[in-house]
Amino acid sequence: MPPAPIALRDAPAPRLAVTRLTLTQFRCYDGARLDADARPVVLTGPNGAGKTNLLEAVSFLSPGRGLRRARLADVERIGAPEGSGWAVAARVATPFGPVDIGTGRDGAADGQSERRLVRIDGHPVRGQVALAEHVALTWLTPQMDRLFVEGASGRRRFLDRLVFGFDPAHAGRLSRYEHALRERSRLLRDGRGDDSWLSALEDEMATSGVAVAAARRDMVARLQQACEQATGPFPRADLSVSGTVEDWLADQPALAAEDALRRRLSESRRHDGSGSAGEGGTAGPHRSDLAVRHRGKDMPAEFCSTGEQKALLIAIVLANARLMAAERGQPPLMLLDEVAAHLDADRRSALFAEILDLGAQAWLTGTDAGIFAELGDRAGFFRVEDAHVHPA
Repeated sequence: MPPAPIALRDAPAPRLAVTRLTLTQFRCYDGARLDADARPVVLTGPNGAGKTNLLEAVSFLSPGRGLRRARLADVERIGAPEGSGWAVAARVATPFGPVDIGTGRDGAADGQSERRLVRIDGHPVRGQVALAEHVALTWLTPQMDRLFVEGASGRRRFLDRLVFGFDPAHAGRLSRYEHALRERSRLLRDGRGDDSWLSALEDEMATSGVAVAAARRDMVARLQQACEQATGPFPRADLSVSGTVEDWLADQPALAAEDALRRRLSESRRHDGSGSAGEGGTAGPHRSDLAVRHRGKDMPAEFCSTGEQKALLIAIVLANARLMAAERGQPPLMLLDEVAAHLDADRRSALFAEILDLGAQAWLTGTDAGIFAELGDRAGFFRVEDAHVHPA
């Protein structure tokens, strides 16, 4: 049974905050419940205690595979009763009132099922896209330290998550595009797709794909403006998004870009089917990339030191939070795993100050509670040990 809830003192009505989190058979947790308010949530404890698992649970309140991109079957607690599945339930405070969100893997399905169930206010919803209408999330994890030096797919996911916060429909367009992309690739690879079938998939790819690329371009342009307004010790970031579709959109209307993508897809069927173009083919937003430069050093992010790359990532996440607070009246939830420990004192203080000024509920983890001491009673502190959560 889950332990008794851990309550924090009352706080002013939150903009967006998880006020109750309940886990069942999730990672190392047999059952757990944490009650919070709008303040930042600080989770401290030794490595392997279960801190990041709590952040991962919160990350499942948005579309996607969570901050670890795990298979649903792998999230279930080792040793859980067969067929139990796993579940994350949360009460989320929003400007429009509280929302109850539940999600997890269907325990009655096949043991390797990747079908994710979602309920909102007790009602089942089809797919995960509806989550983006209620919760906007960003996160930084140690695994993202190599975001700028590894493949473009991670940078696209990072950018798409920022877009979700402003345009929840982006999740649906991206899902439709990726589904059509996979189906087209399968048909071309198997050599059994007729022209009308392929044309229908390519039409979906053109309409959804151009909308995805346009949303990314718009996000980067607005985010660049927010980065321009940054002050303090974090570096200024210059951002751009590159790709064939983005280049078309820079020179012509969206409808013309859709026509151009349809033609390119139709003309490249033989080439794409051979596999020499890689998975998905040569053109489309699945080939786009986010480029970041350190303005002060006039240097691409991938050539900066590891510390400066982390600082650039934090600068972008903070700029996104400022932009969301200004345009939508609420900053996103921020999941910051082991971030503060790797910052110098000035940058750590600046990070805390901006989180507090925004009124954001940030979930922060670390092994040393001392590095969060300056937050004082402006944050809720919890100690995590052996998959149990205690008041600090």
